Amino acid sequence: MGKLTGTTALVSGSGRGIGRAIALKLASEGSRVVINDLDAAPAQETLAAVTAAGGTATTCVGNVTDQDFPARFVQTAVDEYGGVDIIVNNAGYVWDNVIQKMTDEQWDAILDVHLKAPFRILRAAQPVISAAAKAEREAGAVRCRKVVNVSSIAGVGGNAGQANYAAAKAGILGLSKTLAKEWGRYNVTVNSVAFGLIGTRLTQGPADGSSSIELDGKQLPVGVNPELLAAMQQMIPLGRAGTAEEAAGAVYLLCTQESNYISGQTLVCGGGFMV
Repeated sequence: MGKLTGTTALVSGSGRGIGRAIALKLASEGSRVVINDLDAAPAQETLAAVTAAGGTATTCVGNVTDQDFPARFVQTAVDEYGGVDIIVNNAGYVWDNVIQKMTDEQWDAILDVHLKAPFRILRAAQPVISAAAKAEREAGAVRCRKVVNVSSIAGVGGNAGQANYAAAKAGILGLSKTLAKEWGRYNVTVNSVAFGLIGTRLTQGPADGSSSIELDGKQLPVGVNPELLAAMQQMIPLGRAGTAEEAAGAVYLLCTQESNYISGQTLVCGGGFMV
């Protein structure tokens, strides 16, 4: 019996990186996970890893920014497992530039995936959560549900070359604090985790353009310049980047029953780095 046994979790962007680690962690503690990725192959890989470890999961493949995705994501949890108990808004990517070179397309794309998509997923989940909370109150069996929205230290203190990303991640903090006030009546805690430097393909890939992600037919370069990466790590008191598993641990903390009276907060997971 894990600490999350009997719960159902939606985890967006869980085919790779931090999202995959979150899905595996929640499943290892007994949660039934709805895995999402833009592509079917990584979603299936995470599903296979969860089931191989004895966990329970299903997939909902698709782009979180698509109009029909939020309702389909939530309905997958309802159809497969009967409801929603945990929502982790994690999906995203970066498309950096200094402001004078940043296009409207870059701005809109990053705001859409990091801020609008979480808003729409949460809006789609509200009727399900509200109805469940009402039924539980009437039955005298109140339970605490969890929302963890992934932010970044860029959203807390800004970051040069990331006006779009920093604005979106700062918006996540405001969204989380607002929903903590709106959804307290449903016994839902809503918090944010602001990640510092975490070692994933978005940070560790070659910065010369040889490593990229494909989105809507575009190849977007990923990775941080190795010299910049080394300098960033020197600024972290723990002296290194975090791992995806450590990032997942921060999210997990806010999904446990021990955090039932923590809401509207931002947990910085950055190895002691302060902005």
